[in-house]
Parts: sequence; C-alpha cells; structure tokens
Amino acid sequence: MTNLKILSAGAVKRGVARVAAAFEQETGNKVSIEFTPVPEVRRRIGAGESADVVVATPAALDEFAAQNRIDTSSRGFLGRSRMGVVIHADAPVPAITDTASFTKLLLAASHVVRNEASSGIYTEKLFNRLGLTAALGDRIVVTKTGSEIMLRVADHPQSMGLAQISELMVMIDKGCRVKLAAPLPDEIQNMTSYDAAATAGAPAAAIELAKRLASPEAKKIFTETGIS
Repeated sequence: MTNLKILSAGAVKRGVARVAAAFEQETGNKVSIEFTPVPEVRRRIGAGESADVVVATPAALDEFAAQNRIDTSSRGFLGRSRMGVVIHADAPVPAITDTASFTKLLLAASHVVRNEASSGIYTEKLFNRLGLTAALGDRIVVTKTGSEIMLRVADHPQSMGLAQISELMVMIDKGCRVKLAAPLPDEIQNMTSYDAAATAGAPAAAIELAKRLASPEAKKIFTETGIS
C-alpha cells in the first residue's frame, strides 16, 4: 500500500474527492487530500512542499513543468468551472440576464464578496472593467477561499458573492444557507480550467492516480459536480 497526498484547488473538491475515494477502494492505496486556492498551491509547490499529485489551473501546471516539479507525462485535463452569483437562501432570486442587470444587482447589495483565488482575481478585473470598483468602494469584501464567500453571504442576507459554481454546490451540500442566483451572463462569464499531474519523482501509484483524475470515467463524475 502506498500513501499518497493530493494538493488541489478547491473548486474541483467534490470530483477529486470522489475519484480519490474510488481509487482507494480499487487499489488499496491511501489518499489524503488538501484543498486550497490555486495561488496557495503555486506558492507551496514552488517552495518545495511535498505532494504526490497536484490539481490546479493550466498556468500553474505550466509553471511547475518549467521548474521540473511535475511528471509531464502524467498531466491531464479535468474540466472547466463556471462562475455564478451567490445569494442568501431566503433571498428572492433576481433576474440576471445581461451585464446591465448584473451591475444593477451588485450596486444594490450591502456587500459584494469575492476571494483571493483565480475566480476572485477575475472578479477584481471585472469590477475594474465595468467601472464598479470605485462605486462599490468598501462594500467589496475579500475572503481567502471560495467557501468563505458562501459563509459570509449566509451571515449577511443583503449581501451577494461571486464564486465558482462547483464550490457553491459543495457548501450547499454542507447545509450553508446560500443558493445560486444565476451563472454570470455569457458576455462576462469566466471559465477556469483545471489540470492534474503527478509530481516529479512521485511513486507509480501517483502517476496512476493523476491519470485516473483525467480519465473519461472521471470526467463523468466531474460533470455531475459542476465541472464540465
């Protein structure tokens, strides 16, 4: 039996956990998983932290490949996550059909919550592009992780958040009092891709696990969890 560690972006949590659990049952290997925002994955792997499999954005995996930190032959594509508008579970569902209606909703919120991960970086740029940064001012709340977005909105019914839909689904499963108002309108939608790879020098079981995460069977699981 081999003990393996996955360091993974949080947006793909449900799919990675399910694939890893099936891998454990079928192979007898033990898999531990730590979920954290992509910038933290980059920092920790770049600093030499030990992990057997990493799951992050293609840009992060490209960086690891340039540093010879991953086994590039094991690298594969998991899927893409879309972003959505998060509101309190008891809030009325607004009509978000285009950028104008999205902007109107943001300006009416008590607070707008984003995180420091890839989706939050996109949100920051989107606010700048739409001229909303100054208008929202200190109503913009920045959390470290996607799950913290949902927790903040659950505690503040007049607020709203922008998060990966897959992360929202995880928190709803946990009983968090939030719901999806709507995906971002197509013209401002952000699709984040995720890849998996075994780290350089990892055991053969890690290479097998990385390839399993990118397999056709796994893609069906990821689709069920909001990653397509």
